[in-house]
Amino acid sequence: MEKILVEDIVPIIVIMALGYVCGKLRYFDNDQRQGLNKVVLNIALPAALFVSIVKASREMLAADVVLTLISLIGIVGMFMLSYVLCRVMFKHNIQEAAICALIAGSPTIGFLGFAVLDPIYGNSVDTNLVIAIVSIVVNAITIPIGMYLINLGQAKDHGKAALAAANGTGSSKPANVPADSSDGKGKKLAITPEDEKKDPHAEVMAATADKNGHAKRHGIKNKNLAAFVNAMKQPVCWAPVLAIVLVLIGVRIPSEVDPTFELIAKANSGVAVLAAGLALSTVKFSLGKETIWNTFYRLILTPAVFLAVGMLCGMGGDVDKLGMLVMAVALPPAFSGVIMSSRYNIYVKEGMSTTAVSTVAFAATCILWVWLVPLVAHMF
Repeated sequence: MEKILVEDIVPIIVIMALGYVCGKLRYFDNDQRQGLNKVVLNIALPAALFVSIVKASREMLAADVVLTLISLIGIVGMFMLSYVLCRVMFKHNIQEAAICALIAGSPTIGFLGFAVLDPIYGNSVDTNLVIAIVSIVVNAITIPIGMYLINLGQAKDHGKAALAAANGTGSSKPANVPADSSDGKGKKLAITPEDEKKDPHAEVMAATADKNGHAKRHGIKNKNLAAFVNAMKQPVCWAPVLAIVLVLIGVRIPSEVDPTFELIAKANSGVAVLAAGLALSTVKFSLGKETIWNTFYRLILTPAVFLAVGMLCGMGGDVDKLGMLVMAVALPPAFSGVIMSSRYNIYVKEGMSTTAVSTVAFAATCILWVWLVPLVAHMF
């Protein structure tokens, strides 16, 4: 356990703190910060997701159907529950709730999976199986869903703004676009027109709207379809989906090309954590109800649900595999959500605060689940 804290958790905290200090000292301006986010989101993260998924196989997915189904239904279910609760409990819009779900509802399995599970349970076939399956679900399913919801939310905002402008009843500016102004209720919005001129992709590639407020991009009028198409254009979406398709049809990528992908993929984790610290330096840290709830949801509620479902599905007979599954979903928030939050300037304060608090708190909750899973399994 000490090795996990020293070699895995402490480096995250230190690099995030370094990014925070660099941000406060203005070592990076806004353009440079967005550039780092863009490198991670459009290049390093897609490469990391692709190379981690494509190493799996159809046989691996079929080796334990119960584990695969629990992972698929459980992770997607907890992701969507986080999204719904964020909208209902904290009254956030669609894109903010989507980022919340990517953070509070998704574990950082690609970054900490092997680093945490191997020292505890050993580098075994079962460990690799659990990490591979959870990684595939998180990276190939929840990330595209999150991007779809972000695009859908912004398409609806653009539609409402366009309709209001056409009717002469409101501003033509979409919600979540101007950053240094407010929405009339004192709420800060996202991106200034000046920022848009500097980086035309600073906003998610949401569908625009026609004069009647209908989503319209490349002839697509249906908001849902337009949001899906625009989401799938992002490398962070199509790269893991392509990888899972290759796995399902049995195409194996030659091992000789691994170094090419892994070289850029290695940049993902360190730059992502540094960028998270930079983003945290731009907002006021919050330890409010929402941050506490998101941390509880990520580190306590989600693994508790998986423990209960695993027991009900008969996994109690293999305590180690059940413990691996619980630990895999008990990891801190996925850094993909953090990068999307910073890149698109959505849910930044709450997202960064949740990531920072959850990463520190994981040092305690990790010990909790290592102790609790065998105890519960032997009780029933």
